[in-house]
Amino acid sequence: MHTMEVILLSLSIILILTGLAGCLFPVLPGPPLSFLALIIVNFTGYADFTLNFLLITGFMAAAVTVFDFIVPVWATRKSGGSKYGMWGAGIGIIAGIFLFPPVGIIIGPLAGAIAGELIKGRTGKRAIMAGLGSFAGFILGTGLKLAISLTITIFFIKAVFLSSPPL
Repeated sequence: MHTMEVILLSLSIILILTGLAGCLFPVLPGPPLSFLALIIVNFTGYADFTLNFLLITGFMAAAVTVFDFIVPVWATRKSGGSKYGMWGAGIGIIAGIFLFPPVGIIIGPLAGAIAGELIKGRTGKRAIMAGLGSFAGFILGTGLKLAISLTITIFFIKAVFLSSPPL
């Protein structure tokens, strides 16, 4: 095992883990980081992904990242919500993860979305409906990102840890 391969393997492992974390933390681009790990590990003797595989996973990572921006906006607008609700959901998930783990990952975005709508000036049922729409879009986007990053992680683990080691 060469020093450069160890460095690249270590970097790709860090990127895979950061990519998974990025699915839960809105500030990190989870699927692109996971995909970057595949690219980097492909330069080692640990993996030999085909160009088609890399193109397909790269497209999926890019598509779900773009989709993650569109779905919450669409769901929020469909339910009468605002940007305040979306921002509230994002802040709520971060607060929920740190303040009330593990339940906070579900309660945080919902409470944050409703709080955002209340700050916007919405009242009662309208704030709750808009908050629920924002929350639904946020959860759908997060789920899609997590699905892609987990799929990439499975291929990464199979290539790096479950195949024959390089000579």
